Amino acid sequence: MITACASTMFAQELALATTIAHVKTATPEFAWDITAYDFGKIQLNKPVTHEFKFTNTGDAPLVISSVQASCGCTVAEYSKDAIAPGAQGFVKTTYNAAKVGVFTKSVTVNANAENNVVQLFIKGEVVE
Repeated sequence: MITACASTMFAQELALATTIAHVKTATPEFAWDITAYDFGKIQLNKPVTHEFKFTNTGDAPLVISSVQASCGCTVAEYSKDAIAPGAQGFVKTTYNAAKVGVFTKSVTVNANAENNVVQLFIKGEVVE
């Protein structure tokens, strides 16, 4: 009788563990159109802007907590509201072309997504 009872309890515990292992936590996920953009040659003192777009391919709302540019010459705007599964959001970067020469700048995006930190890059060459 004790063996039968122990076997039943073990089977129930095994079934519960298997069920828990198959339960997937809902997570948001970024799917970016692109993560690097080349402006090419741009004119001195004429700021340029590029909007990076993404889709939340996860199964929970995606929330961007912060966006940080690598320097003061780059400003970033981004979707402030939660992005529902299947919906699109953006990070818009504006580079102040105040100095002649080649540039490469990064923007770091922090969110509650599966890959919670993403780096976006802009580059180009400022000419007179």
